[in-house]
Amino acid sequence: MSLPQRIIVEILEMPNLRNPSLVCGFPGSGYVGKLSIDHMIDELKAIPFANMFSSSFPPQVLIQSDGTADLMKNTLYYSKGITNDLILLSGDAQPVTPESEYEMAEEIAKICDKLGVKTIYTLAAYITGAFSKTPKVYGTSTVSQIVQEFQKYDVSTMNSGSITGMNGLILGVGKRKGITGICLLGETSGYVVDAKASKVVLETLVKMLDLKLDLTGISKKAQDTEHLVKTIEEQMAQRAGGESLPMPQHDKKLGYIS
Repeated sequence: MSLPQRIIVEILEMPNLRNPSLVCGFPGSGYVGKLSIDHMIDELKAIPFANMFSSSFPPQVLIQSDGTADLMKNTLYYSKGITNDLILLSGDAQPVTPESEYEMAEEIAKICDKLGVKTIYTLAAYITGAFSKTPKVYGTSTVSQIVQEFQKYDVSTMNSGSITGMNGLILGVGKRKGITGICLLGETSGYVVDAKASKVVLETLVKMLDLKLDLTGISKKAQDTEHLVKTIEEQMAQRAGGESLPMPQHDKKLGYIS
């Protein structure tokens, strides 16, 4: 397959949707967004309708569950609900250059425009550098009224820092095109694949969307994360001669890194 341009959009079908919202979860720190969106895709039995390829993805192919190999790609799915429909975007990778990230964000915005998307949600990680027993959910939006409503959902408002990568860029590009953007970030150390942070993000999202979603699978993965963190802490204590080593404390000056 030749790649004459940076971004190739392969439309499998263009669905007819009612008042859809787009929910994105790109692979990033802790895989918080990726785990969240893949759980939604599985539970909602979402149907793929478009693939996006980029010459700025890492130069490799991925082995599929059936033993075949394919280029890295991002895939758009749709799920029809009782009142509102959803578009779900999951990916194998994020583009590695700023130019290609902007190009991909523009292509996603074009698809949103064709399908009548008015709101984009991105699911991401809020990196603290420390393990948390009860992760918080942080949030930001391109609309101040939505920020004021975060308290209803127990979401802590971000008032500094940045959201790098596609999970942030799509919000900014969408805003320029009149699309409301919301980012929900699960508190995570950034050291491990953190299903615990993914779980709290999903719990918040389903409340905001008034969506019925079985969270059993992600809850089991969250328990695996807890066990992993406990093992790491025990190993650190052993290396310290039985004394518990303090984990790095959260630095409020830290920005989000996708």
